[in-house]
Amino acid sequence: METKQDYQKTIDIDAVLREKMGKKARWVPRPAVSWLKKTIHQDEVNDFLWESRELTGTPWLKACVEYLQMTLQVEGAENLPPKDDGRLYTFVSNHPLGGIDGVALGSIIGEHYDGNFRYLVNDLLMNLPGLAPLCIPINKTGKQSRDFPAMVEAGFKSDHHMLMFPAGLCSRKGGDGQICDLEWKKTFVAKSVETQRDIVPIHFGGQNSEKFYNIANWCKRLNLKFNVAMLFLVDEMYKNVGKTFRVAIGKPIPWQTFDKSKSPAQWAQWVKEQAYLL
Repeated sequence: METKQDYQKTIDIDAVLREKMGKKARWVPRPAVSWLKKTIHQDEVNDFLWESRELTGTPWLKACVEYLQMTLQVEGAENLPPKDDGRLYTFVSNHPLGGIDGVALGSIIGEHYDGNFRYLVNDLLMNLPGLAPLCIPINKTGKQSRDFPAMVEAGFKSDHHMLMFPAGLCSRKGGDGQICDLEWKKTFVAKSVETQRDIVPIHFGGQNSEKFYNIANWCKRLNLKFNVAMLFLVDEMYKNVGKTFRVAIGKPIPWQTFDKSKSPAQWAQWVKEQAYLL
C-alpha cells in the first residue's frame, strides 16, 4: 500500500531546478530555493494532492473548491444549455485570478455536463494529476507553441464542450486603476464558427492583491520575457481562501452572430464586452 512517504512529490522545486539547470542547480542559493518553495506553497499543495490522489476530473475540481472554502454565487445558471440537446458549446470567461477561477468554473461546467468538457490551459497544469484528464495543454514558450493550432483543432473537433480564457494571462490593473483582462484572442470565435458551436459568455468576479498587480506591471515596464508574476499565483490562491465569488452566466450567443460585419478579432472584443456587462 502506497504511503505518503512513498508518494512522489507532484510539486518539487529541487527536481525542477535539477532538470532545468543540471549540475549548476547546486549553486542556486538555498535561501532563494526556500523562498520559492514558500511562495508556491510546495508543502501545502503536495499535501492536498496526496489527500485527493484518488480523484480526477470534476470530482477533483469540486474537492479543490471545498479545500479552498470557496462560496460560488452563480447567477444565470438557467442560461447553461441542456446537457442532452445534442449540441456542443464554447464557454468563455474573464480570468481575474489566474487559477482558482478556472477550477471553480470547471466544477460548475463539469457538474452540469457530467464532466464532458475540456480546458485549453498552460501545460504546467498538466502536472496536476487530477486536472490532466480535462486538459488540452498549451505551452506558448516551447515546442508546443508550434503545435498550438493542431491542439485547438483537436479540441474543437472533439465531442467535448470547450472552456477557455481568451485573454491567456490573468487580468491586470490598468493605468485607470481598473482590473480587466488583456485583449481576448480571436481563436475561440473562429473555431466556434467553423464547428458551429454557440458561445456562452461568463463573468467571474474577483481580484488578486495589489502586490500581484504591482509585480505584473513592473514586469511589463522592464519588458521581461519570463512571466515573473505567474510565480505568485499559488500564493494569490491561498490569499483568496474562504472568499465568496459571483459567477454570472450569460445567454448563449448563436454562432451565426459572428458574420463578416466584424473581423474575428473585433468579434472577440465584442464578446469580452458582453461578458463584462453580466
